[in-house]
Amino acid sequence: MNLQDLRKISTGLSASDLMPVLFLGHGSPMNGIETNVFTEEWKKLGETIQVPKAVLIVSAHWLTKGTRITAMPFPATIHDFGGFPKELFAVQYPAPGDPLLALETSQLVKSTNVGLDHDWGLDHGTWTIVRHMYPNANIPILQLSIDYDKPATYHYKLAREINSLRQKGILIIGSGNIIHNLRMVAWDKMKEPEYGYDWAMELKVKVKDLLENGNHEPLINYEKLGKAATYAIPTPDHYYPLLYTLGLQNKEEQATVFNDIAVMGSLSMTSVKIG
Repeated sequence: MNLQDLRKISTGLSASDLMPVLFLGHGSPMNGIETNVFTEEWKKLGETIQVPKAVLIVSAHWLTKGTRITAMPFPATIHDFGGFPKELFAVQYPAPGDPLLALETSQLVKSTNVGLDHDWGLDHGTWTIVRHMYPNANIPILQLSIDYDKPATYHYKLAREINSLRQKGILIIGSGNIIHNLRMVAWDKMKEPEYGYDWAMELKVKVKDLLENGNHEPLINYEKLGKAATYAIPTPDHYYPLLYTLGLQNKEEQATVFNDIAVMGSLSMTSVKIG
């Protein structure tokens, strides 16, 4: 790929109004086939946000050594879970990919090499959300992996390098859960509309305040947020996608928090829209 070819790609992605950035708490894979307060909000986003030229998602369920981006024309629907109803495994989300956009995105990142991946696809951190937002599966969907060997600052800074995609009609989404401790799930509270342990509710309030005030530093250094954070974020896989969203926030932009509900004691569906 030479410079002239890259210019052609950039020309194809013309400037548009600045796209918003999202972090979506994706919760249970069952949200992919259910209609509830969370999925209704996802549907509303798809109806109210300017129709994107493509969607780039950082999912908590694609952890790699090194950073990669899906670059195939037609990514597979990955059912990366077990023990759920057959109806969930039957779901296919046949959205196209965008190999040229994958290449351009990889070229934007100078701090590391972003590999072009042809083996992954769309995991449940992606398709369970976008099938509510864009049910016709007619918008190209790409995934950017999480290099799990790297610290929080790496992910925050990497996001800044792809900020220009927002001016080209690309919707960027982080998909995970800010509070995510599966070992402490209160299964007996599954049917309650909201239930959170004291530490979960404490951190949920603290994080919302930091998000709404644009205070990124404590969120990047989440380990220093106290004992509540230790329980809420035992591993950072579901938390790191939030840092990509924050890294894309411009100084003048306000963050709006929604779906800010704790479920089953140790999970939170807290989501953020920037711009």
